[in-house]
Amino acid sequence: MQSDAPIGAIAPIAPTPHQLAWQRSNTGAFFHFGINTFHGQEWSDGTLPASSFDPTDLDAEQWVETARAAGARYAIITAKHHDGFCLWPTKTTDYSVASSPWKDGKGDVVGELAAACRAAGIGFGVYLSPWDRHAPEYADPAAYTKLYTEQIRELCTWYGPLMELWFDGAGSDGYEYDWTAIMAVARKHQPDAMVFNMGDPTIRWVGNEDGLAADPVEYVVDHTQMSNYTVVTAEFAEALYLPPECDVSIRRGWFWHPDDEPKSLEHLLAIHYRSVGLGANLLLNLPPDTRGRIPDADAARVAEFGAEVARRFGTPAATAELTHGDTWTASFGGPVAFDHIRLREDLTDGQRVVRHVVRSGDRVLAEGLTVGAGRIHLTEPVTAAELTIEIVGDGAVLESVEVFETGVRELPQVPEGYRAPTDRPDE
Repeated sequence: MQSDAPIGAIAPIAPTPHQLAWQRSNTGAFFHFGINTFHGQEWSDGTLPASSFDPTDLDAEQWVETARAAGARYAIITAKHHDGFCLWPTKTTDYSVASSPWKDGKGDVVGELAAACRAAGIGFGVYLSPWDRHAPEYADPAAYTKLYTEQIRELCTWYGPLMELWFDGAGSDGYEYDWTAIMAVARKHQPDAMVFNMGDPTIRWVGNEDGLAADPVEYVVDHTQMSNYTVVTAEFAEALYLPPECDVSIRRGWFWHPDDEPKSLEHLLAIHYRSVGLGANLLLNLPPDTRGRIPDADAARVAEFGAEVARRFGTPAATAELTHGDTWTASFGGPVAFDHIRLREDLTDGQRVVRHVVRSGDRVLAEGLTVGAGRIHLTEPVTAAELTIEIVGDGAVLESVEVFETGVRELPQVPEGYRAPTDRPDE
């Protein structure tokens, strides 16, 4: 086995068991829902009346059913977006569902989704915006720390185990949060939850809202990017194991708009190849409409997407028996026809593969840099009984090699020129 410099010139770091479990989940669903849904806005300033939040047919079970159709193994709700409106009956502010006409002020969106996730057997997480445009306490960091830590405490103690706490850096440029105090509360009550990008992170933002990672996908980094709207980064005192999450909306906007529509099947498949297929997690946003339901067109597209991913990668044509010396040999026990290869790295002791080449005899079928939690390659149609795999990286170990026969001959493409909006929605 050859050796090379470690990923990004930073030595490997072993992940925690909970980080590995999160990475194996591959795909999650994001639900952007709130006061903005009823006003056609992406960001609002905290002045929209709570009385305007009034879904007519909210069905959290339908949200989760749609998420599962996409292959999602966890779901995250915008419990509080930048406008400060809370989707649970918090005791910290009257700007919440408790002041809305929905269910006569006795409703709890967070609670309903948490229950639906538990019933479906998928993980549950919450997005709690640090930036709060409604709370007058935000102008006083000490007062806001008290309010925000209490909101964290409520969310961490009212709804059972949380798989993820999602902190959005938008709007927080130059603001000094007391993350030590905030994370002390979070870690006391939800020590196993993944923490996204801020505070005491265990996972990080991929760096764009298109849902796209790029080779190499590095799990050990010494900084993260704050948001789509600033070049500010958070620098760490030491490198951390922080696998990336690729967030993207099924629509152009994050919240539901009547004149928006879901991305095409090819676009969603292209995102899958460029996120899960590169070893990152995919977080697909599915915005409920003013009824409180995922729109029919979106649900249908999600079902189509999930079915096609399952068709391509749900059942391998063969799983190899692995042996290694100077190179790895993947043996299938006899000839097998395929057009895709999926490699997985054993990450127990950290990410170590920095380059790989897959050959059938003298033919190079696929090559790339990192492997990580999963690396998918489209190949020419091949029939082979074994493959040889050259791995570069000290101590690197392959966990599995699978091949798939899909009939697919070309990689799906993101529409030319498509980029998620990068201007602040309130400007």
